[in-house]
Amino acid sequence: MIRRPRLLLFLSLLILALPACAANKPAEEADPQVNLAVLEGNNQTALDLYAQLRSDKGNLFFSPSSISMALGMTCVGARGETADEIVKVLHFPLEFDQLAPAFGTPSRQINGKRRGYELRTANALWGQKGTDFKEAFLETTRANFGAGLKEVDFRHAPEEARKTINEWVEKQTKDRIKDLFPQGTITSEMQLALTNAIYFKGNWDKQFSRRATSDETFRLSGKESVEAPLMNQTDRFGFLDAGTFLALEMLYEGQDLSMVVLLPKEVDGLADLEQTLTANRLSDWIGRLRPQKVMVTLPKLKVTCEFTLNDALGKMGMKRAFTNQADFSGINGRTDLRISLVAHKAFVEVNEEGTKAAAAAATGMVVKSLPPVFRADHPFLFLIRDLHSGSILFLGRLANPKD
Repeated sequence: MIRRPRLLLFLSLLILALPACAANKPAEEADPQVNLAVLEGNNQTALDLYAQLRSDKGNLFFSPSSISMALGMTCVGARGETADEIVKVLHFPLEFDQLAPAFGTPSRQINGKRRGYELRTANALWGQKGTDFKEAFLETTRANFGAGLKEVDFRHAPEEARKTINEWVEKQTKDRIKDLFPQGTITSEMQLALTNAIYFKGNWDKQFSRRATSDETFRLSGKESVEAPLMNQTDRFGFLDAGTFLALEMLYEGQDLSMVVLLPKEVDGLADLEQTLTANRLSDWIGRLRPQKVMVTLPKLKVTCEFTLNDALGKMGMKRAFTNQADFSGINGRTDLRISLVAHKAFVEVNEEGTKAAAAAATGMVVKSLPPVFRADHPFLFLIRDLHSGSILFLGRLANPKD
């Protein structure tokens, strides 16, 4: 049997809280205007968060969609200024009581379809045994996010609780995210943990042939380089020459999702590109992509990133949630809860892959004129997006394929 290489993306997010914003109500489908506001807000939040994280050197990868969904869960129990700050970070401009169904709808839609790839999310609440949580909060998170309450004993057995939560994350991400919470990060003071995991596995709509992959030079900067396996193919893809950078869109099997790669023309041009990145500009660039034959070179890559997001979210405007001034009275009727930790860990692997039809299409191609060259042999930005909604599911950059 021939073993096909695959493209795999796995991500898990956990918000550890003594939590969580929106009026409590059962599940319902948000109207299109609300859904659009959430999607636009998610993309803006993605780029806001990227702006906070990009100062760190090296590779970067995270799921803004997953983070926004988890923040949406915390919003179910937040009140007052605490809720206002979280809503502001999420760029949610509509009525507060519409937030829970709006953030819950994408989760139910993702998990309800199978379109030639696997994409699913899972949410869970981990509460201290014996805590009297408000039934309205539990019902809202269960109905809108599928997040049933699971009891653990933080107070008397924090290490056992840590292992239980980590095992759940490992299972939801097919064992790709391990030890999300290292030893000592779960303490006896915890009362509630909110977890969100997202898993993606997909094949390219048009494959790379393994025979066309070879070790070549990847230029880290104008002065440094490494040898790395670079994949090659020539076919029709969405393409844009934007002057200082090139953009390429490659579809996944099913043509519901795509990867967009933004490649600076200058080897050291990534920082300048990052500074120009806004939601409106990204939308404009994607809208200007046009299908044409392109000679594509893309590195194989495997990246794992982990973050503590407390400071980044605080700089984005979410401050009270981490302090004793936090108001999460929608959870237990009291104001004794606050978020203690926001942890995020992500994994991505990109290999050659595709379908039989794509393999046939790539064989015997005759090039009548030299097509544009998209040679990603130096640092670039990339994102995975839903073609129907425009939502950014994953966002990152590759600085070094060997790290």
